[in-house]
Amino acid sequence: MSARPAVLAPLFQPLQYLKGVGPKLSEALAKLLKTEQPVVRDLLFHLPSGYVDRRHLSPIAQSVEGIVSWQVTIDKHYPSMRHRRNPYKITVSDESGSAQLVFFNAYGDYVAKQYPVGETRIISGPAELFDGIWQMTHPEKVVAVGDAEKLLKLEPVWPLSAGITQGKLAQLQAQITSPHLPEWIDAELVRQRGWEAWSQAITRLQQPEGVEDTLEDSPLRARLAYDELLAGQLALALTRRRQKRSAGILISPKMKLREHLLDALPYRLTQGQQTIVAEIDRDMASGERMLRLLQGDVGAGKTLVALLAMLAAVESGYQAALMVPTEILGRQHVQGMMRMLEPLGVKVALLSGKLKAAEKKAITAQIASGEIDIIIGTHALFQESVSFSNLALVVIDEQHRFGVKQRLALTSKGRAPHLLLMSATPIPRSLCMIAYGDMDASSLREKPANRLPIDTRTVSLSRLDEVVQAIGRAVADGARAYWICPLVEESEETPGELAAAEERFHTFCQLFGAERVAMAHGRQSQEDRQRAMQRFASGEAQLLVATTVVEVGVDVPEATVMVIEHAERFGLAQLHQLRGRVGRGDQASHCILLYQDQLSENGKARLQILRDSNDGFRIAEEDMRLRGSGDVLGTKQSGLPAFRFVDLALHHELIAIAHDEVKLILHRDPELVTEKGQALKVLLYLFGRDESLRWLRAG
Repeated sequence: MSARPAVLAPLFQPLQYLKGVGPKLSEALAKLLKTEQPVVRDLLFHLPSGYVDRRHLSPIAQSVEGIVSWQVTIDKHYPSMRHRRNPYKITVSDESGSAQLVFFNAYGDYVAKQYPVGETRIISGPAELFDGIWQMTHPEKVVAVGDAEKLLKLEPVWPLSAGITQGKLAQLQAQITSPHLPEWIDAELVRQRGWEAWSQAITRLQQPEGVEDTLEDSPLRARLAYDELLAGQLALALTRRRQKRSAGILISPKMKLREHLLDALPYRLTQGQQTIVAEIDRDMASGERMLRLLQGDVGAGKTLVALLAMLAAVESGYQAALMVPTEILGRQHVQGMMRMLEPLGVKVALLSGKLKAAEKKAITAQIASGEIDIIIGTHALFQESVSFSNLALVVIDEQHRFGVKQRLALTSKGRAPHLLLMSATPIPRSLCMIAYGDMDASSLREKPANRLPIDTRTVSLSRLDEVVQAIGRAVADGARAYWICPLVEESEETPGELAAAEERFHTFCQLFGAERVAMAHGRQSQEDRQRAMQRFASGEAQLLVATTVVEVGVDVPEATVMVIEHAERFGLAQLHQLRGRVGRGDQASHCILLYQDQLSENGKARLQILRDSNDGFRIAEEDMRLRGSGDVLGTKQSGLPAFRFVDLALHHELIAIAHDEVKLILHRDPELVTEKGQALKVLLYLFGRDESLRWLRAG
């Protein structure tokens, strides 16, 4: 890999290189910038969160409350009497009127020197009208008239942390000179968008020349957002190319096992399932390594698609592994697959961290010998003690719950095994390009023909008693229902979500009888939670009070009612997942979203989307539109980078432009050897994506 370009050297100096940065401040800056060894670039990328406009001198009499700048004569000091806790006041005036400057805990000598009687000063700070008199408490800035340019300007306001002041950050930022870097963006795009060069854009964001520079949708910020997106897309494309260079294991399904399985099913594959199975077959028979993301809406049948892919690997003489985020989900997969696969002679086993030592040792030995064909497991699958005989396919379910390192740890168990990531949470197209631009993507939208749409209603919490009575009637008639407790901030004393669930559980036990109610939450032991789920699945319990542990992988076709308390606290995608726990059988199902009174307009709009649509893909797009680049998946998306400049609500159109530009770049200059290619290497280093350069053949 090429060395870091020399032009970037000033930006990669340690922060101690700046004047005034000693060990104590260096430690505080590391916390502020969230990196152990911050460099000058990290400080330069720490953008202001707002700006104070001190540029305009206002006559005292024409002031408005807020930050103002006055040019005043210092008239008289009124030192605090008896005790410094009393305010120290100064009267000041201009041609329009007078005002008071107010100081608490002030040292008289210091104030007297700053504000000498009879002289004129320019001051700036928060002003308010108090009993008809304009007051400024603790002016933030004061200068002599001759130094007006030092004060009358747009002043950046940066996010802070303990031990750092705005003044100190301003001193440090003033020492940074942005180097002129070669242009990596296509000249025509720069012209069309009216973008500045990189160094000018970052400098003007840190030291704005006008209000237009401070706007979130300014061309300056768009330029830097595009740089960040281009670096990310290029890094993903280079990584994908490197992974594709690994020869793939040839898997050509012989179809016998599949045919037996499909013949035994009481339904036929949907057209969408057939299409994606064909795509996967084509990938695994291509001689290249498969890297595919399978997105499926709730109930669209992703697991069956994955199972058919794993059977193809088994029938070709290899092993397949399915990694799941929880043991509950793993056990459900194992139970379902054993029923279908054991008659076909395919051996399935579960490996989890909670198995007894002897049981785990026996299963590990069978995995190593190749005796087990399909291994389902949690994080335990990628422990060093686990080795596979001939792993050819890795399927990762609910992939957003695993980090990139965990995925790599599992795929390193074999010789470049094929990789299929599955997401039950549809991902907006723009996020998909950012997080999974190195993969092919398939979307499973069509649902089995027997699935009925879920009747979704929004109900105010003021009608909680009515809803509880309705649930009581449904339970008395033999229905099975979920009651999801709200997301609550937890304290050290009381885990909020757990407390809410337990309160509802005890209430419902008293109302409906303890034998009819079960409870499931994440702090229970595995055995207790499994027992509660089993009671509900078998029908012994008809009402399951739960937290979001039932969000994915819980399959009880007989459940027909879902109540979600304080629905406004959940992401739309997560609400859609929870709703998807009902409507899995052939009976009409209902979802009730309980919301707090006086819900905001945005909150009402979000719940309206869920009420109007059962399409998870549309819901995901709308959720991102309404919440910007927030956590639209309900659970933090591990593959999504933390952006410095990109706001997906403002810059989403730039993602596709960057994506297409990268395709063109690598078509014309695959090893980045041209002048523009060298500039793109600078870009990758600038944004910390230079690891992707490791596998370039040149440079």
